Amino acid sequence: MNYNDTELHEIEAELHTEILPGTEVMADVGSHHFVKTGGTQVLVPQPSADPHDPLNWSLKWKLFCIVASTVVSFTQGFGPLALAPMFPYYIKEFDCTLAQAVQFTGVCILVLGFSNFIWVPISTSFGRRPVYIFSQLICFGSMFWRAKAQTYNSFMGACVLNGIGAGPAETIQPAVIADIFFLHDRGRWNTLYWVTYMGSLMVGPIISGVMSQHAGWRSFWWFNVAIVGLSLLMVIFMFPETKWHRPHPDEVMMDLSRERDSPATIREKANSEALEGFDSAETEKGQAIAQNNSNIAMPDLTHSTTAARDPYLGKGSPSKAQRRLFQPNEHPLRSIIMDLWTPWKLFAFPIVEFAAFVVSWSCSSFLTLNLTQSQNFAPPPYNLSSQSIGFFNFAILIGALIGLFTAGPLSDWVSARATKKNRGIREPEMRLPAMIPYVLIMILGNVVAAVGMEYKWPWQAIVVIAFTCAGLQVAALPAIASTYAVDSYKPVAGSLFVAITVNKNVWGYGFSVFITPWVEKSGFVPPILTNMALVTLWCLFGVLFYYKGKTFRRWSRNSKVHKM
Repeated sequence: MNYNDTELHEIEAELHTEILPGTEVMADVGSHHFVKTGGTQVLVPQPSADPHDPLNWSLKWKLFCIVASTVVSFTQGFGPLALAPMFPYYIKEFDCTLAQAVQFTGVCILVLGFSNFIWVPISTSFGRRPVYIFSQLICFGSMFWRAKAQTYNSFMGACVLNGIGAGPAETIQPAVIADIFFLHDRGRWNTLYWVTYMGSLMVGPIISGVMSQHAGWRSFWWFNVAIVGLSLLMVIFMFPETKWHRPHPDEVMMDLSRERDSPATIREKANSEALEGFDSAETEKGQAIAQNNSNIAMPDLTHSTTAARDPYLGKGSPSKAQRRLFQPNEHPLRSIIMDLWTPWKLFAFPIVEFAAFVVSWSCSSFLTLNLTQSQNFAPPPYNLSSQSIGFFNFAILIGALIGLFTAGPLSDWVSARATKKNRGIREPEMRLPAMIPYVLIMILGNVVAAVGMEYKWPWQAIVVIAFTCAGLQVAALPAIASTYAVDSYKPVAGSLFVAITVNKNVWGYGFSVFITPWVEKSGFVPPILTNMALVTLWCLFGVLFYYKGKTFRRWSRNSKVHKM
């Protein structure tokens, strides 16, 4: 919510609480009234009085955008981690070892993380739309290359190119969600994003295993060519630009001050004071100023009705300019430099570090099962085919779907309930208790996976319990932790996800390098339970952040990241 200094002090005095970046007022306070939906839910952020503001778009346009964005996230994640059931075919085709075949996955996810140092600056400087279009073009070419590769090095090159193109799947959609949806809806949409993206990593091995066994491994990559091409068309026709500048309160006050102190305004005021009807002239001038600043988030908090303050809420649509290939930027170089530096700066913020490590090790917990499934189930005593191993990922997908229907609504409900108890003041930390059941599920799944694989339990027990738990926790824990970080540092959501993604993929790459020889040397228990212990450790820090998170936000309240 944007407030000027006077309003901020008034609200703090009325509520007897400190309002920091991330703290949101979700109810009217004394004489301060906000734009609402349905007359009751305060909208955060407050939309502008502009029909082209993405927050004002109709449900149809918002759904067009979120569907196109979700399909990009799915198709860009579908290929990179789909290789597990195909490892035996690559070993035979390229005459390599299992550890070398695993590097097709490891190198791709490493490059994928760092590629966002390209995509996020482009997204911030020129918009989300050009990022989606050009990244899908790169993915399209990489899939074609994968399908045609004849040597190990050639296929590895295709993996690197795929990693460059697939980076936006891990960073851009959360920014799109923040562009077009209000705070009270973001939990469920962020969970949808995480389930879709992680679900693509789960569905990929299912499809690749079946296609490799019955039509050859190359057919899977031709299938990727088709779905990436379809996604590209969806972006071109269904995804207008969602990036919209919402001025910081300092900018709002500067614009109003500049308008008030301009020579024309001074002359007008002098003339109007000499005329009868002075009050009427001032009223008309004020209306003209408000009209000229219609793209500025409305800072004045009055008793006006929602319809009067924002007549376009739920009725807006994209402009022709928002359908361009990219949006112009007066200072692109400065913007790009800032975006290259900001992710590294964010690593100094405790909340970002917390979210990064929860996401990293929760995803590594899933990655462990992805990379060890062929190693465990292909040899005796199981002797299972690539198709059967691929089908095991259905259990992970089912778990992720359970996470979709529970984690987002649960975190939103927990936050809403705590907000009501807190007199309408929402703190980002209110989401964190929703992590508790999913941490317990994660522990159960990892214990069953480690012990079951080590002592060769019936595959049904391992798959039904461990794989389902893996899907459930990887849909829930990253979504809750990352939403907490975005709520705390909304202006830099894109850079924040670069920091999270780089951290996640560096650890994921390291785990992919060591997991195969570690299992061969020590068995399944040490690596899997080590990963479980690290996930538990980072999640336990949630207790600290629940009680001290506002203190950490106070440390950074004057940081420039809140004005970007």
